[in-house]
This record gives sequence, structure tokens and C-alpha cells, in this order.
Amino acid sequence: MPGAIKSNFYQKLFFRNRFYLLVGADILLFLVAFFIPALFLLGILSVVLTVVLVLVDMLLLLTKSRDAMVADRALANRLSNGDPNEVKLVVRNGYPFPVTVTVLEEVPLQFQWRDFTLQTQMAAGGEHTFTYSLRPVERGVYAFGNTNVYVHTALGLISRRFVIDNPIEVGVYPSFQQLRNYSLKSFIAQMDTTGIHRKRMVGHSMEFDHIKSYTKGDDVRTLNWKATARTGTLMVNSFVEEKSQQIYCVIDKGRAMRMPFDGLALLDYAINSTLVFSNIALSKGDKAGLITFTEKKMEMIPASSKMVQLNTILESLYAQETQWQESDYESLSVQLRSRLSQRSLLVLYTNFESMSGLQRQLPYLRRLAKYHLLLVVFFENTELKKVTEDVAYDLEGIYKQTIAQKFAYDKRLIAKELGKYGIMSILTPPEQLTVNVVNKYLELKSRMLI
Repeated sequence: MPGAIKSNFYQKLFFRNRFYLLVGADILLFLVAFFIPALFLLGILSVVLTVVLVLVDMLLLLTKSRDAMVADRALANRLSNGDPNEVKLVVRNGYPFPVTVTVLEEVPLQFQWRDFTLQTQMAAGGEHTFTYSLRPVERGVYAFGNTNVYVHTALGLISRRFVIDNPIEVGVYPSFQQLRNYSLKSFIAQMDTTGIHRKRMVGHSMEFDHIKSYTKGDDVRTLNWKATARTGTLMVNSFVEEKSQQIYCVIDKGRAMRMPFDGLALLDYAINSTLVFSNIALSKGDKAGLITFTEKKMEMIPASSKMVQLNTILESLYAQETQWQESDYESLSVQLRSRLSQRSLLVLYTNFESMSGLQRQLPYLRRLAKYHLLLVVFFENTELKKVTEDVAYDLEGIYKQTIAQKFAYDKRLIAKELGKYGIMSILTPPEQLTVNVVNKYLELKSRMLI
């Protein structure tokens, strides 16, 4: 249980506004008594009453020194980036009378939260749980400081401060909360772990399973004419969902991914999406891997379907940072050609703001698409979209709207240019990135492209 930090007597007590109002009333009464002498005695009585009340209030607050006020902070060992994270603060009142408690939490400096206060009324010997939410927007170590508890009685003249020594450091990781929101838990995998016999799942891939009798609703394109002629009844080929495909999330860490939306950089949106997407790919039986690249180097986690793969990807994503230089796509295409011998699905998270930016990298993207199934994911500028939807009332507004529409048109043109060379693409708002990528993956699976 954390204890209070020791401090001197004068450092524990603070005069409140009510005390200054009372002293001001005493001073005002003496000023009036200068013109009306009959009020002088009343002024003296008022000062005596003020001193008595202050002493009583002080004695009440100082009568109990040990465990007069205790606070415990409860939060997860890891915080989820970009999501609200709940923090609980349990405060216990050790005084034998009701008090008013004001809590000043020293939240991590990354939030720049200077006026964070919590207040409540507490009964004698009572307990109260404060609950608040923090939404980090960058990964790293977040340091919570001490908890400062200010207590005053019903008199409200003096506050006593308790400094609870409970500093703690927690890491902010990629958004693991989204795993629960987007997780598509495979029923087959659950049966395997519980020992239940594996059930055949009819799929749309080209992995043959067995021949069965035709039933209403079967795809007539799968009719097996040889078996039909042999048995005299309609027979169809049955297929199962093909698994163990290599799927890599490729993250561009160049300057294009530094752009922030709603507090989060595009890199963090890509990282959060990668974590969720990798979890879903693993649950579908595929092998998930990770590739990050900058101007100078490429880092790679080989695709695997092992149970520890998701945690390996999580730890790697935690340490990723953007660079100011433009990423080297030529080096990426060369290294992937030599290191990936099997055809894989490459989900490339990047951002192109203009056609000229795409044209510089297009030859290398075409080279990747020649040997792998390439899906380029880039971002819609939602702030520009708001400008295009606004009503222009003057000439300056028309100019701004025209420029914004030009940039929005370039984004659509980029997607069209990629499609011209057989490269799939997703143009998505940052907040819808994860769901759009997951839906595209499931679509590719159903179309037998992977």
C-alpha cells in the first residue's frame, strides 16, 4: 500500500478561499468601525471568532496523522494507443468525520493535462473510486507521478495535503483493444484446442477435398462429369478453404507517414491496423509476417502461423518510428525479390499525396506486383474533404475549395493509375483503415486470389 510522503507542518496546510473571504470581512468591518466606533467591539469579536474557527479546523485536520487518507491507483500494465484507457483511483477516508476530497493526479506529461482534478464528498471512514479515461496518441513509456489529495472539513477554511507516493511507468502499445473489436475468432481453431473433431468447411478455393452427391444450392460449375457418368447421379467436387498462405504487412516509415489525423500519425494508424489484421490472418489459418522499411534499411519478421507470432509482431510494432527521409522503394523491391521465394500477399501501408509522388515509386511497385499479390493502402485526407464540402461565400473560399478538390481528385487518380497496372489499392479515411483492410482481405480469400 503506498504511503504519504513526509513533509513539514507548514507544507501540509493551505488556506482556502473561504478563509480569505472571512479575513476580508474582518478588515472591512474594521474600516467601517473607523467611521462608526460602536462597531469596533464587533470587529474584535469577529477576529477572535475567525482565529477560533481556524484553530478548530486545523486541529480537526491534524488529529489523525497515520492513514488519514490513502489512495491506490489501478490501471493495466499496458495502455492501448489511440483508444480510451480506464484508470481507477481508490481513495479511503481515515477521518472519523465527513470530509471533502479534491484529487490532483500527476498524469504523464505526454497529455499536457495541467488542470486535472477530481472532487467528491466522503463519509467518515468511507471509500470512493474515481474513474477517468486517458487516450494516448503516441507509443512509448508513460510515467505517472504522485497522487495529491487535498482534504477539508465542513468549515472549509483550511485544506490539508496528502502526497501519495505511487509513481508508476507503463508502456503504450499499438491498439490491442481493437483486437477484441475486430477479432474474427475461428470456430475451427477453438474446436482444435478443445479436442473436438475437425469439421470440413466448404470453401471457394481450389484445394480439393472430396466428391459428393449434388444437393440443391451447390454450384453447378463444380459438377464432376466423370463421377456423374459412373454413378448415374449428379456428383460435384467439394473444396475446402485453402490455408497457410504467406501474408505480409509492409509499412512505409518515411516522412509521408508523419502526417497526423485526430492526434495520431498515419504510421500509428497503420501499426494499429497491422496488429488487428495479423491477428485475423492468423485466426484464418494463414501465416502473418511484418516488413518495415525506411530510406536506409528494411526490417522483416518472417511469416509464421505459430501462436507466439502475434506477440512478436506486437513487440516489433511498439518500437517503430518514422523518418524524415523518403523511403527507398527500389531497395524494398530488390530485397523482397531475394528474400521471398513464395508468392505472398503484400499489404503496403503508405501515402501518396500527388501523382508525381506515385510516378517515382510506380516502377518498383510494378516489380513487386509481378511476383506477389500487392495491395497498396493509402489515406484519404479527411481535412481536405471537409473543405470541399463547405460552402464558399467569397473568392478566397472558392480558391481554397478548388485547390482542395484538386488534391482529392489526385487521390482518386492515383487509385486509378495503380489499377491500370493490375495493382489493387484501398483509398480510405484513417479512422476506417482497419475495417476496410480486413474486408478486402476476406474478399480476396473468397475470390480465391490467395
